[in-house]
Amino acid sequence: MANREDNLIPFTSEQNREEAKKNGRKGGIASGEARRKKATMLSVLEKVLDETEESTGLTHRELATLGLVKGAEDGNGKNYEIIQNLMEKKEKSEQQEKPIVYIPAKDMGKAFVDVYRDIQERRHLEYWFKGGRGSIKSSFWSEMLTEILENNPNMCAICIRQVANTLKDSAYAQTLWGIDKLGETYPFINENWRGTKSPLEIVNKSTGQLVYFRGADDPGKIKSIKPPKGKYIGVIVYEEFDQMKGMAEVRKIDQSVMRGGNDFVIFRVYNTPKSSKHFVNVEARIPKPNRLIHNSTYLDVPVEWLGQPFFDEAEYMKNTNEKIYRNEYLGEETGDGGNVFENLELRPITDEEINNFDYTYQGIDFGWFPDPLAWTKCCYNPNQKALYIFDEFVVNKMSNADVWEYLKANKGVTEEDMIIADSAEPKSIGDFRMYGSSMRGAEKGPGSVEYSMKWLCSLAKIVIDPARCPVSAQEFSTYEYEEDKDGNYVSGYVDADNHCIDSIRYALNNIWRKRGQ
Repeated sequence: MANREDNLIPFTSEQNREEAKKNGRKGGIASGEARRKKATMLSVLEKVLDETEESTGLTHRELATLGLVKGAEDGNGKNYEIIQNLMEKKEKSEQQEKPIVYIPAKDMGKAFVDVYRDIQERRHLEYWFKGGRGSIKSSFWSEMLTEILENNPNMCAICIRQVANTLKDSAYAQTLWGIDKLGETYPFINENWRGTKSPLEIVNKSTGQLVYFRGADDPGKIKSIKPPKGKYIGVIVYEEFDQMKGMAEVRKIDQSVMRGGNDFVIFRVYNTPKSSKHFVNVEARIPKPNRLIHNSTYLDVPVEWLGQPFFDEAEYMKNTNEKIYRNEYLGEETGDGGNVFENLELRPITDEEINNFDYTYQGIDFGWFPDPLAWTKCCYNPNQKALYIFDEFVVNKMSNADVWEYLKANKGVTEEDMIIADSAEPKSIGDFRMYGSSMRGAEKGPGSVEYSMKWLCSLAKIVIDPARCPVSAQEFSTYEYEEDKDGNYVSGYVDADNHCIDSIRYALNNIWRKRGQ
């Protein structure tokens, strides 16, 4: 029926034209009525909203927002998405408006200008702030911590001391001081940060960032830290770093904390221990590319910052006990009187220096395990009475044959090079000679150990390159006289942790024996 021609009426007929006009007039009337109804509805809506605003005190915008929130609470996903977008736009807008924070030059001691730039450019991961009293290193790190957190809203921080109950009056108080100090220049900083005593934390109300305070005496509380969603611990501060139990403990803490990000800064802050055997001093002598050791003293600080009485007391100690002054005020590693070698100079020895050495000496102290085999190479300058130690190879559980092959392949040792070794192992010497080495045993005799050690101590300087010879640097710098049960030093030399020292004694056997025979 639908396709029958008699059911189709051509549009061009006169009847259709009249009907179209009639229908058009009807449509125009209907459209006008719809517009009038819409205008009336809008007028009524505005009146209702105005009355609602008067009764509730809320604006139209606030009422609409409440509607969005109510819809989101009722499970409307579209409302929730709109709210999320609005929040993100607001956060981006606030971040764009917030200025980049910098420590003012007036707040910074002159000793920290270069390291400040270094930290900003992230040239290193670890920053070791050592020094003496009044060097303002703690003032610097607390302001630096605040600057980093303000400029990196996805970062949190943790401050660590060995004992937890010492944190409140030290690291916690110091961090609040740094926030307050930087807040003098940027008032919004003080408005955002607030501290809590239980738990001991400082929180940024605007960003949700946290500064945690934990003791190494309860490592479980460090491992259990869960930063807010989207954030990670990017700054680690060790206050009174020398009070930690050792680098093994420190590495465990670093490994448990440094997760979830790519940008990290570690501050290790301490007054230099006087003992050369203290783990901090030992570790600081080991070269590490991503570590910067920074030293500061009260002499770099304006008098008005510390007060004249502080400077007067320092001057008094300088005049009455210079050794204590050097350690406590200048941050020097002075030892406690038991150091054997007080003529050490730890510094890089350049390739140019090595190429100009007239004659070099090689020695070996044999070992297996736990005592290692130690090979060293050095140069002695008799005119300067100076010894330069610039190469070493220290190894456990390596056969004599493999040691010889390694020295040839990696240390440039040839069959013509004389190596003087411990004569207590003639079999090992025989092995090396069979391999082609020009090795012979050191000439010993009664008192030879004491004489050779005293001869080394009498030199004007013993220069060791800690990068090329880390084991030699550690042995020479930590070797001390033995003490009796009352803490008094006794004559003689301890036969422990001295393998590179013995290797050097053997290498120079021909020189010191000429004098003492």
